[in-house]
Amino acid sequence: MVSKSFLSAIAVAVIATISQSATAQTAAPGAAPETAPPVTREQRKADTAAANKAGKLTPAGQGGPGMATPSGSSMTRDERKAQTQADAKAGKLAGAGDTGTRTKSPPPPKSNMTRAQRKEQAKADQAAGKMKSGEASFK
Repeated sequence: MVSKSFLSAIAVAVIATISQSATAQTAAPGAAPETAPPVTREQRKADTAAANKAGKLTPAGQGGPGMATPSGSSMTRDERKAQTQADAKAGKLAGAGDTGTRTKSPPPPKSNMTRAQRKEQAKADQAAGKMKSGEASFK
């Protein structure tokens, strides 16, 4: 794991070095790199105030167009509550914890043999070789 991380770090450093040297070669010698002049705090505040007045600012916490819209219910809380009460009266609600996806297995069939009869049957099966040694060791 350490070697993968180390190799990744080296690859990033090599790419950064190559891109810096390529940028330096494309710029004319002695010319300053073309960047926008820094914006002062006052200019930024004025731009923000103008955008706010124009209604172009995104409200806090709502993100941009990349944010997914919430896909909640179209019903209000009171409507859901009324629907649930109606379903409860009609008997359509499952019990607490019941999802309805699991089916119960039927109970094992009841034996009509007594314990003594089962012991005798096990001894006979063991003697006849129908039962492996150790499955039923009655004395």
